[in-house]
Amino acid sequence: MAHVLIIGASKGIGLETTRQALEGGHQVRALARSAAAIGLSNPSLEKVRGDALVKKDIEAALDGIDVVIQTLGISLGDLFRPVSLFSDATRTLVGAMESQGPKRLICVTGFGAGDSRESISCLQRVPFQLVFGRAYDDKSVQERLIKSSSLDWTIARPGVLTGGKRTGLYKILDKPSQWRNGMISRADAAEFLVRQIDDRSFVGGTPVLVY
Repeated sequence: MAHVLIIGASKGIGLETTRQALEGGHQVRALARSAAAIGLSNPSLEKVRGDALVKKDIEAALDGIDVVIQTLGISLGDLFRPVSLFSDATRTLVGAMESQGPKRLICVTGFGAGDSRESISCLQRVPFQLVFGRAYDDKSVQERLIKSSSLDWTIARPGVLTGGKRTGLYKILDKPSQWRNGMISRADAAEFLVRQIDDRSFVGGTPVLVY
């Protein structure tokens, strides 16, 4: 059992990760600006209202924590404006973790971030850049900040996220030669994240997660 901080826990993959971490017997501190709206109830769950961009909120949330899972997301409308949430929040988080701990960081970016962008097919590259380019440029900065830190990090790069069920049948592509786009449910991506709380096999790794 670990004390886990989940940043961006109120919806999407963050909410699903919170649910599965609780099912796994972990103590979870769920940080979100809308933490009160998290529709989960569990004695092991602490809902904390806070902003991932505010240093004092992050520093307070890290107290007594063993592992951090960062699951930030933006709305569809934000894709067409300049994006800096991922890098700004990560810069704040990494600085706080390096100065006060913990050292274990599990982060979600996505296929197309960092060096995985080179594995996008020629047909998909132009539409990807037009729609997701701003967000994934910032996610690439986010990844560089994490990789240059002194933390024990794992960066998970799921493919296209769906609302499907948890199956456990996804592929973990940890070699660049294997990387490709695909789909994966939020539930299965969350399963991988929760497994990394205790599993150090992918420390320093950037696996792509797809079916």
